[in-house]
Amino acid sequence: LTDVPEQYGGLGGSFAHEAVVYEELARAKVNSFNNAVHSIAAHYVLEYGSEAQKQQWLPAMARGELIGAIAMSEAGAGSDLQGVQTRAVRAGDEYVINGSKIFISNGYNADALLLVAKTDPKQGAKGVSLFMLDTRELAGYRVGRILQKLGLKGQDTAELFFDDVRVPASSLLGPAEGQGFYQLMQQLPYERLIIAVNAVASLERVLELTIEYTRERQAFGQSVLSFQNTRFTLAEAKTEITIARVFLDYCIGRLLAGDLDTVTASMAKWWTTEKQCAITDACLQLHGGNGYMWEYPVAQYFADSRVQKIYGGTNEIMKELIARSL
Repeated sequence: LTDVPEQYGGLGGSFAHEAVVYEELARAKVNSFNNAVHSIAAHYVLEYGSEAQKQQWLPAMARGELIGAIAMSEAGAGSDLQGVQTRAVRAGDEYVINGSKIFISNGYNADALLLVAKTDPKQGAKGVSLFMLDTRELAGYRVGRILQKLGLKGQDTAELFFDDVRVPASSLLGPAEGQGFYQLMQQLPYERLIIAVNAVASLERVLELTIEYTRERQAFGQSVLSFQNTRFTLAEAKTEITIARVFLDYCIGRLLAGDLDTVTASMAKWWTTEKQCAITDACLQLHGGNGYMWEYPVAQYFADSRVQKIYGGTNEIMKELIARSL
């Protein structure tokens, strides 16, 4: 956790340092988003936790002794966070939790779980609250299936179940109930920028690999790179990736300055992931049949890219958020 303060066990850097880590992981073709999910969970504690909660969670998370996850999505509630059905009912000095979650990255291995639950179903968005749970030896908590995904084979994605799970009232993140939706909305731009970082870094590597491949690959007595279609495709890709990089760096600058808004982060997430999927597909095509083979990195980048338009808020939701600002 490079951007967590040293007093809580981090390296005391900024998001710029964190971005470098994500870029290098993408370039190395690490088929996982688990490091980012871990960091995002820690940031909720850093931003909204009490001093006692920060001391409880952050040093162990920074050392890697606890693995973080975010239990947000449900079978009937993904982008519609107000629609979560998992309940957390106050009972004296405890909360009793019932419900289930799905598509939870790090869900199988997580022991530091950020849970999104309804504390007052009648209040809509104002009835959503966040909790930090230590899942080790937590009675009533159960991990279901490890889901088989198209890509991101390096991380687990699981179902989670809560059956009369009792946790201390101090597990509530923030000073009062009903602040969860606001907390989520404030932190989602950070998550979406991480997704954009991964998209651009992955594209830069895919372009490098494709140029190398087409330069060496021979067809009709000449390199595939010498064909006009190949050169034009790669010229377009290079231009669009450069545009994405410039916009991403602008967004990182705004985040570091503390004024990255939801709309700009949504633009970054939407634009970079759309380009990631389209350009990776075009680069796979230039590999011909080899591009469809798992032993070629472009195939793995292709499989991993598709989910980028789904998690962190679907790209359709991103466009809706942008449109509301017009």
